[in-house]
Amino acid sequence: MQPFTTLQAVAVPLDVANIDTDQILPARFLKKPRSAGYGNFLFHDERRRSKAVPLDAPAYAGAGILVADRNFGCGSSREGAVYALVDGGIRCVVAPSFGDIFASNAAKNGLLTVTLPDAAVAALRTRLAAAPGAAVTVDLPAQTVTDPDGHAIPFEIDPFKKRCLVEGLDDVALTLEHAEAIAAFEARVATEQPWRVPSVGE
Repeated sequence: MQPFTTLQAVAVPLDVANIDTDQILPARFLKKPRSAGYGNFLFHDERRRSKAVPLDAPAYAGAGILVADRNFGCGSSREGAVYALVDGGIRCVVAPSFGDIFASNAAKNGLLTVTLPDAAVAALRTRLAAAPGAAVTVDLPAQTVTDPDGHAIPFEIDPFKKRCLVEGLDDVALTLEHAEAIAAFEARVATEQPWRVPSVGE
């Protein structure tokens, strides 16, 4: 997983509340392997039927941050929605609140979710809408979001989630931190309880 420390990137304002995972990645695209490029399907239907998700505007080319409204990522526990955001170049979503499962999936895939007060997020979206293409800086170690005018807004984050993101640790990497202990346990079981160890070919 790619570590997340400091990101300065074009930020896209999304003035829509309750964006669910099916809007982020329509269910029909889940049949495709991730190697097909889930970023190609990011907000697929929304980008075609409304201007509420302006990712195709030239000013937002290469955007890396979304500044959304409340309850972003609600709906189903669709990890593919996080894949679509990450594969589409989005590394951070700022919103007043998130779907719980979405936020959990995001942290496991290198996508930072930043929760800020409603008023602060609304003001940031207004500032970004007035200056399309403006950049925002997210500093995870310092736990700040800095708007285009240089105003830093502090945010809170779970220490464990922060560590995983900063160090680029997904579930596999976290397990491998205990590789020596796991190997020692397997060796002990093989000696003390050999009947539990399958033979080669079984």
